[in-house]
Parts: sequence; C-alpha cells; structure tokens
Amino acid sequence: MKVCIIQPKYSVDYSKSDEFFKAELELLEQCDESMDIIVLPEYADTPCRAGSKEESDASVEKYNKILLEKCSETAKRCNSLLFVNARYDVGGGRPRNTTHAFNRSGEVVGRYYKEHLVPSEVNVSKLDSDYTFEHTFPTVIEIEGLRFGFLVCYDFYFYENFANMARQNLDIIIGCSHQRSDTHSALEIMCRFLAYNTNAYVIRSSISMDETSDICGASMVVAPNGDVLANMRSRVGLETVEIDPKKKYLKPAGFGNPDSAHYEYIETGRRPWKYRPAGPAIIKHDSLMSYPRICAHRGFNTVAPENSLPAFGAAIALGAPEIEFDLWETKDGEIVSIHDDCLERVSDGFGKVYDHTYEELLKLDFGAKYGEKFRGLKIPTFEDILKKFSCHVIMNVHIKTLSDTYSESAMKKIVSLVRKYDCEKYVYFMISHDGVIRQFMEYAPDLPVCVGHLSSRPWDIVDRAIELGCKKVQLFKPYFNQEMIDKAHENGIICNVFYADTVEEAREYLDMGIDTILTNDYNLVSQALEK
Repeated sequence: MKVCIIQPKYSVDYSKSDEFFKAELELLEQCDESMDIIVLPEYADTPCRAGSKEESDASVEKYNKILLEKCSETAKRCNSLLFVNARYDVGGGRPRNTTHAFNRSGEVVGRYYKEHLVPSEVNVSKLDSDYTFEHTFPTVIEIEGLRFGFLVCYDFYFYENFANMARQNLDIIIGCSHQRSDTHSALEIMCRFLAYNTNAYVIRSSISMDETSDICGASMVVAPNGDVLANMRSRVGLETVEIDPKKKYLKPAGFGNPDSAHYEYIETGRRPWKYRPAGPAIIKHDSLMSYPRICAHRGFNTVAPENSLPAFGAAIALGAPEIEFDLWETKDGEIVSIHDDCLERVSDGFGKVYDHTYEELLKLDFGAKYGEKFRGLKIPTFEDILKKFSCHVIMNVHIKTLSDTYSESAMKKIVSLVRKYDCEKYVYFMISHDGVIRQFMEYAPDLPVCVGHLSSRPWDIVDRAIELGCKKVQLFKPYFNQEMIDKAHENGIICNVFYADTVEEAREYLDMGIDTILTNDYNLVSQALEK
C-alpha cells in the first residue's frame, strides 16, 4: 500500500488563515490514484493559530464544511482511504476534536474523539470533554480488513495507553497531530516507541511552522520494528512511502522461546500493582469533581462499622464521590483509622489508641459491638484504605491530635503513603489545630488542607482559613451562618459542613450554598442532591 502524509504550512498569525487554508486544499489537489492512504494533520479546519474561542469558532464556521467536502471528494477521486482531523459536533452543541475516516467512496466510516484534551481546548475553545472522564475501549475502525487505531497530538504522551492499544491487534495507527513545541528527534522517539510497542505502522501527519525549524512538523511513517520509513521534518508538501500493513515484527521472546510481538513478550511478566492506578473505577480528582457533593462520614456507617473497610466500600459502591475518616498514630508509629482516642466505644479493648502498639490493636475486635455479623473485624491502617480505594473516591482525611503540634515521623509517613499510592489529587487533610495545619502545609504544600472546628474559636473558622491560606473549611453545626458561607466563597474557599442525616436538612444546606455535606447515611442524604 502507498501511504501519503500531508504537511501543510502553519502560522501563529491568524490573519493568514485564508491564504494557508487555500494552500492546504492545493496539497489535497496534488494527491493521485496511486495513493491508498492519505493523512492530514490535527485541526485541518483551523489553518492558523486561533487565540480565542471566537477565532476558533470563526475558522470552523468558515472552513470545516469546505474541508470535509474536499476530503470526501479527494478520497473518491483518488480511490483512497483518507483521515483528517477537524471539529465535529456530536449533538446538543458539544463540539469535539475529531479524526474523520473516509473510505474510498468518500464516505465517513468512523470517527475518533481525542482522548486527552489540552487545557486551552477546554478553557478557551470550550470543546466537550465530559467523555474523556469515562472508561472507554480504544477506538478501532476496521476498513478493508485493516484495523486502524488513533492518537491525536497530546494523546502521544500517555505511554500507559500504548499497552492497551497493543491488545487490539492493530495494523495501523493514525496520528493527526500538532505537537508544536517538540523537536523532530523527540517526535521520532515517540513514534518509534509507539510502533514498536504496538506492532503497528504509525502514520503521523503534522504541520510545518517554518521550513528551517527543528520543532513541530516531523510528519512520518514508522514500521512496527521501529524503523523510520519517512520523516518530512519541517518540509511543506506531500511525502509517500510503500508499506505492507500486514507485515509484523516478531522478536526473540527470551532465550529458547518462540518469536513473538514485543507486547506479547512483556504481557507474560506484567505486574499491574507496580503501575499507576487506572481503569473504570478511577474517578475525577478533587479539583475536577463537581460540587455540591455528599461525603460519607466515616464511610456508610449506618450499614457497617464506622471507619471500616466495609463502610468505605459500601459508600463507594453506592457512588459516593467522597468519604471521610479519622487517623490516629499508634504507640509504635503505625497510622490507623478510628475516630475516638479511646477504644471502648467501638472495640472490646480499653484505653487510648496511642498507648497501644499496632500488634496489640490487631488482637481486638472492632466489629462485634456494631453487630454480630461483623464480629472479628480488624482496625484498618491508612495504607489498607489506600490499597483498596486509592483514586476511587475523594478522601477527606481527618488528622486527629490533642495538641498544636504533630509527630513529625507520623506526618511524613502519612504524606509518603499518599504519594506511594498516587493519591495526591484525591486526598485533602482536615485539621483543626492551626499549628498542625502550618506543619503539614510547610512539609507538603501541594496537598490541600481543610480547616476544622476549634471549640475555643468556633465562629472564626473562615477567618482562620483566610489567614492560613487554606481553600476548604469544615463548618461544624450550629457554629456557622449564611454570612460565613458567603465570605468563604468570596475568598475562593470551599465549604463543607458536618453534618446532615435527613434529606430536609441536607436540602437546607444546599440552599445556603454548602459545597460538601457530611452524612452518616449516604444512601438517604444523597437523594437530596439527586432531586
């Protein structure tokens, strides 16, 4: 098969859009019947940089229909498969960054929606991004017995997706791209790595910002063994190369083993526990998760013992976006989840949590007092919770202490566990003592702190948050009013409230503008938000 990559010229001067779009169409005119596959770059309907939503929309309005009609006509005229990236509205005013696949008859036979949007696409161009937070299967479009996969620009940087694409037994990966800040050598490394890891041909089309530049451009074709068959660097125009899309690269899969594809070789030794959390259970992190929210206080503790793995699991299974739990340090430095500093209420033990070693606590029953069916339940560590639920839920972590200073070793252990389980964006610390707040903020400034209730200064919580530079407060009823909520919001501070266990009270708090409501009965109170 003969592949043609098109690399048009591009400018950051938006006023040149007509000139550059005309030149792009002229490159399509140069395509001929010898070509089996034609690939154009990302945003081919925006030939020059759009610096605002208005400019982006104007380009799409002016060029999109003309471009797609020209691509259809070119595919039909050249009897070629053609791939082009241009905006597409999926309905309801939801425009997406889209790669369109045309068959040889000029018909669109499939579309790929870019999986990883850069901030400007969401914040400036206002493209639809909701679908990018859903669990999806890699897009595969089968045409003439060939399996096509897709990446667009920013997608190329997420190497963890390459192994998932390799599972699809792809023949060709189409990469409509820009990548305007990368060097030719860096772009070549990415494409070679992609081809070798997926055992597929990579056909990448980009733009030329300047024919003397060593960044951007690099439209190329790479074989499954990593060989670069063509690289246009910054040359404007067309380039063609012959490929056999069914020719795969098989490598020795270890001494004495039969040859196999690279991804098949590494699949036998894969250890998912060594990698970043991923999969359908992952949710939006704290800065992306919308408000208002209902937070399961100590888990769903009306159906399972508070601060227990069953309580947390029940809340998460019901869809709780956030859980709250408490941490104490044991005598020997372990971090365990329990609300009281005393053991009597929730276990068959006696005395203070911090006067016992972890091994001593493990001998106690933390379930029987709640109900016979939970007899034998053990106290969970912070690490136990993270192992099960990291990135599956937002964690409101209450750091329990009796003084204005906190154990440095315990603080470091808590922070290191958050980092170990890749949970930085899903955790915030709820702390009442100002000294401890400062301590955590100084040691781990990237981890958010929520200011908690102080009985000595109950009405000063918002002022304390402003003074400390915290972006969340956890109001404690009845020590708050509408004025405090309004003041917090005026200063960019999120308002939690502890607590509401009835739908009526939850609705009252929502009407006041509360962002997160803590509750002991998640299933009941979450209905207030649903309605």
